Amino acid sequence: MGQTVFIPRELDANEPRVAASPDTVKRLAGLGLEVVVEAGAGTRSRIPDEEFAKAGASIGKAGDVAKADVILKVRRPTDAELKSYKSGAAVIAIMDPYGNDAAVAALAKAGVTAFAMEFMPRITRAQSMDVLSSQANLAGYQAVIDGAAEYDRALPMMMTAAGTVPAAKVFIMGVGVAGLQAIATARRLGAVVTATDVRPAAKEQVASLGAKFLAVEDEEFKAAETAGGYAKEMSREYQAKQAALTAEHIAKQDIVITTALIPGRPAPRLVSADMVASMKPGSVIVDLAVERGGNVEGAVPGKVVTTANGVKIVGHLNVPGRVAASASLLYARNLFAFLETLVDKATKTLAINRDDDLVKATMLTDGGKIVHPAFAKADQQPPKGQYIEPPAIPASTMVADASAPKQAAPRKAAPRKAAASKPSLPKSPSPKSPSPKPKGTA
Repeated sequence: MGQTVFIPRELDANEPRVAASPDTVKRLAGLGLEVVVEAGAGTRSRIPDEEFAKAGASIGKAGDVAKADVILKVRRPTDAELKSYKSGAAVIAIMDPYGNDAAVAALAKAGVTAFAMEFMPRITRAQSMDVLSSQANLAGYQAVIDGAAEYDRALPMMMTAAGTVPAAKVFIMGVGVAGLQAIATARRLGAVVTATDVRPAAKEQVASLGAKFLAVEDEEFKAAETAGGYAKEMSREYQAKQAALTAEHIAKQDIVITTALIPGRPAPRLVSADMVASMKPGSVIVDLAVERGGNVEGAVPGKVVTTANGVKIVGHLNVPGRVAASASLLYARNLFAFLETLVDKATKTLAINRDDDLVKATMLTDGGKIVHPAFAKADQQPPKGQYIEPPAIPASTMVADASAPKQAAPRKAAPRKAAASKPSLPKSPSPKSPSPKPKGTA
């Protein structure tokens, strides 16, 4: 009998995605693994149990997880779920460990080998495993759809016998994976699109998608990118100049979409209450960073707020989950691509190579210990020359965007040797290579 892979139904009411598809179930079976899918796991992603069964899975109950060697999930398992997992099982999911120290400790205590898919390194070999890119692409797309729905006017210019309908003006703040997809989607719908980012390389990417770039392009801006393609923290003087330019621009926009996130920290405030007050009645702001505190003053997680001057601020949670049928298919492929590298093709069993770069980057807990250097105890020394990320700011929900780098740049006060060494932690999509369409699609 082969080893068992279990796909549970997600318990979070705000999580409609599932960690498998009929296609990946068939592929998992082809690796010699037995696949058990909890009844109803795919219902909210439009995948009925019958489709999983046709692909070769057994339809089981929640208790079947106790015999599983591998558990594939969307979100990190709860303490209650962990009680049913057997020690030594591999758990692969979006773990959201920043600020959730107790939850990470619980994974270690349960004895599971936990992998955080959001830490997948940005290397060619791992492109098909990049869950942040696959999900952020959909978040950027859905942000435009949500904004258009709340705007309740046409986005493209229309010339009719009764007169001309002007094109909507859409402003994208943050040109990462989600931002690029938002630009592309808004352009397809016929809007006039502008975008801003603090990285100089973003200007060419924005132009390649047919949008106009907006930024204070002084000497500081030209140097606002690290050697790895990440954004640097800007001076207060630059931030003030950029805020003034942005404020003037936002007042003329119909839809604004914000995507800026810094892992483990509160989302940067990009849109103030005064900026919101300057917008026209009926304008819409979509805040993709609302789960980390929000880029927009006045945004409320899980709600659409209408301000006194008639501006709608959209704060939907788990935006990729709003297109769960598509998001689940992409996420399932990401998981399969990674799990395939952990299976010995000869013995058809799990054979984790702890020296593999993918394993090193994503393994969070193993053998009852927290092994990822960014989350290990302070008294546990990391490998020589390896950078440890500063402690995270607590957050209650999972980040649904990938527009910011996954790790902060080393602080200036850090030892010279550590700052100069190449960090082994995962990186976000590099903005250096312009493309006619967003990078990172699965």
